[in-house]
Amino acid sequence: MQRWPPGWRLFSMSLAASSTDSEHRPRIRLTDLFRDHHLELVRLALVMVGDLATAEDVVQDVFERLHRRWHRLDQPDSSLAYARSCVLNACRSVHRRSAVARKHAPHLTAGSLGAWADSTSPLADRSELAQALRELPRRQREVVVLRYYLDLDIAEIAAMLRISPSAVRSNCTRGLAALARNLGEEDS
Repeated sequence: MQRWPPGWRLFSMSLAASSTDSEHRPRIRLTDLFRDHHLELVRLALVMVGDLATAEDVVQDVFERLHRRWHRLDQPDSSLAYARSCVLNACRSVHRRSAVARKHAPHLTAGSLGAWADSTSPLADRSELAQALRELPRRQREVVVLRYYLDLDIAEIAAMLRISPSAVRSNCTRGLAALARNLGEEDS
């Protein structure tokens, strides 16, 4: 008769429980997240930072950090929301670094978006909107972009930014009013 070490039954039961838990919850793979949402995240970062190369770098860094931490995610089902939050945080870091660069080296901030576009092209309108978005306070810019660019609802934005739904609504209202003022579209 074979003797099993003490505690083997608890160990085997915990293995069985963990395998059944993982069987019932489908795990989202990082490659699927990248394939399905990379472009969306780059667009989000582009709207937030205003430069395609920087936006691509931000998203690439986010996916690289996600790759290192993927096995430790508590809720893989919310990986897209987590990736969006990471992109927003990385965009904040870009803005902080650029503020320091502007403070210490003014020649680094030469306009890159609208310098070559004439005032009649749609690109000029886009660069004017991007400039008006960059002039908004950080929280208003984030709420407006998440609401109207990513088409997220109030509850999703509140959860992502960790603020109340009423704060989302007020930031959105204030941000839209400031955009209208900056673009000269306010009724006088």
